[in-house]
Amino acid sequence: MALSEVERERLALWLARALSAARVEVVGVRKLAGGAIQENLAVDVVVEGGPRAGSHALVLRRDAPSGVAVSRPRLEEYAVLERVHRAGVQVPRPFLACADPSVLGKPFYLLARVAGEARGARLTKDPQVLARGEELVAELGRELAKIHSLKPPLPELPFLVPPKGQPARARVAELRAHLDALNVAQPVLEWGLRYVERHAPESREITLVHGDFRTGNLMLHEGRLVAVLDWEFATLSDPLEDLGWMLAKCWRFGAVERECGGLGSREAFLAAYEAASGRRLDRWAVRLWELVATLRWAVVALLQAERHRSGRERSLELALTAHIVPQLEADVLDYIALLEEPAP
Repeated sequence: MALSEVERERLALWLARALSAARVEVVGVRKLAGGAIQENLAVDVVVEGGPRAGSHALVLRRDAPSGVAVSRPRLEEYAVLERVHRAGVQVPRPFLACADPSVLGKPFYLLARVAGEARGARLTKDPQVLARGEELVAELGRELAKIHSLKPPLPELPFLVPPKGQPARARVAELRAHLDALNVAQPVLEWGLRYVERHAPESREITLVHGDFRTGNLMLHEGRLVAVLDWEFATLSDPLEDLGWMLAKCWRFGAVERECGGLGSREAFLAAYEAASGRRLDRWAVRLWELVATLRWAVVALLQAERHRSGRERSLELALTAHIVPQLEADVLDYIALLEEPAP
C-alpha cells in the first residue's frame, strides 16, 4: 500500500485544514513509476467546501527511504516550482506543500497531475515523438531558454546561491568530493574531472538551471511537451550546464544518432535555444558540458549503488545502477577525444 490507512486519514485532515474545507476524502492512492531518489504517489482527493471544493487529481512527492546528498529538499523544490510556474514555464500546477513531519513522516508537496509519457525508453520509440522530432527539440530549446531567463537575485529562493568561482570547476570540486567520500579509485572519472578543470572556459553569466533537464524528466503527449518534471537539482549555474545535460550521450536511451535526448537533432535544439534566449553558443563549450554531464551521472550512479551496498536501502535497482559506470567511462574517453580534435 502506498499510504497506510492512518496516513490517509492524517493527509485528509491536514488538507481540510490547509484548504479551509469542511471535509476532504482521499479516494485513491497509487505508486507512480520512477522515483529512485524521491517517492511519487498519484493521489485523488475530493474536497467538500472551501475555495477549492471539488475533485483533484494530484501527485504527492516525498523523499524515498534513503536519499542522496545532491538532491534538494522537498520544500525547496516546491518553492522553485512555484517560481518557475509564475514565469510561465510548463510545469504541473503547484497545489500545496507540507513541512509538518507528523502528517506523513517527512515533508512533502502536492502538484496537479498531468497526463502523458515521461519514460525515455518509450519516448525514443514513440512514432508521434519521432514524427515531430525536430519540432519537438526546438520546443524544448525554447522552454529551456525560458527557464534561463530567471537570473539572480531571486529573493523568493534564498537557498539558491551562485557557485564559488567558475561553475564547471565548482562542479568538478563537488564531484571529486563525492568520489573521495566513496573511497574507491576511479581513475577514468578522475582524469575526466581533471580535463574539465584544466580546460573549462569562463562563464559569461549565471542563471537558474533545472539541473536535470533531459528525456525522462519531460512529460510528453502526442509528441508535444506537457510539463518539465523533477526540479530537485535546480540551482544557479552556467546555462550551458542544462544544454550539456540534455545533449549528453547517456540520456539518449539507445537512440544515440538523435543527439538531443534521443528525440531529435542537436542543431535544431541549439538553434531554437539561441533564437529564444538571444545567446550565441560556443559549440565547443557545450560539448565540454556534455563531458561534465557524463561525469556527474557516473558519480550519481556510484552514490546510488552505495545506498544499497551500505545497507541503508536494499534495492536491486540501486545495486544495478553501478553497472552503467563502465559505459559512462567509455563515453568520458570519447568526449575527451572529441574535444581534442582540431577545429574545422
